[in-house]
Amino acid sequence: MPRLYTYCIPFDDGAAPNPFWGVCTLAICKPAIRRTAKIGDWIVGTGSRRSPIGDISKQVVYIMRVTNKLSMAEYDTWARRHCVKKIPVWKTNDLRRKVGDSIYDFSTSVPQQRRGVHDRGNISIDLGGKSVLLSKHFYYFGDSPIELPTNLLPIIHRTQGHKVKLNQPYIVLFEKWVDSLGLKLNKLYGQPAFEAFPQEMKSKSAATRKKCAKADALRPPC
Repeated sequence: MPRLYTYCIPFDDGAAPNPFWGVCTLAICKPAIRRTAKIGDWIVGTGSRRSPIGDISKQVVYIMRVTNKLSMAEYDTWARRHCVKKIPVWKTNDLRRKVGDSIYDFSTSVPQQRRGVHDRGNISIDLGGKSVLLSKHFYYFGDSPIELPTNLLPIIHRTQGHKVKLNQPYIVLFEKWVDSLGLKLNKLYGQPAFEAFPQEMKSKSAATRKKCAKADALRPPC
C-alpha cells in the first residue's frame, strides 16, 4: 500500500515543487519527506490561508506520485545529462529557469550552492533531505488550485511539518478521487506565484521555506 504525504505550501514559487520540463521534482525543502518517501508514494501540497491569491487552505496546489528517487548527488548528475533546465539561471527573464531546483553542484568534494532561490542559510536543511523525489505522474494546479472533496478534508495538514500516518485510511478514497478528475498527467493547470520576482522573492521564499523545513525535520509526522 502506498503512503500519502500531505503538507501546506506557504509560498508556491515554482521551486519546491518544481513542476517544469515534464518532471515534477522535490529537491529542496521538506527534508523529512524527501528522506522517507518511496517510489509509489503520493505527495500532496495544499494551499495556505495567507496565499497571495487568498485563502486556499482547503485546496490542492499539486499532486505527485513518486516515480523515481535519487540522492542529491545523483540528481545533480541527472539534471546535467537529462534536464539542464532544472539547474537555476538567475540572470534570465525566463522565471522557470530562475526557480530551477538543482541548486547544489556535486562536482567537487564539498557540494557548492548555485545561485538560486535559496541562500546559505538553507544549505544544511536542504542537504539534510539527502534525496530528491521525481515524478512523471503529477498534476500541478498552482494559482488555479482545486477543492478537496469533503470526505478528504481530514488529510489536510494545517501546521508546519507534514501528515502521513493519519492519512492511511484515506488512500483508497484519495486515489479514486484523483482518477475521477479525468485530468491529463504531467500538465500545468496553473502557474506558480511568480509575481514576487525578482527582488522580494528570494529573501521571502528562502526564509519561509527554511522555517518550514526546520519544522518538517524536527517534528514527528502525524
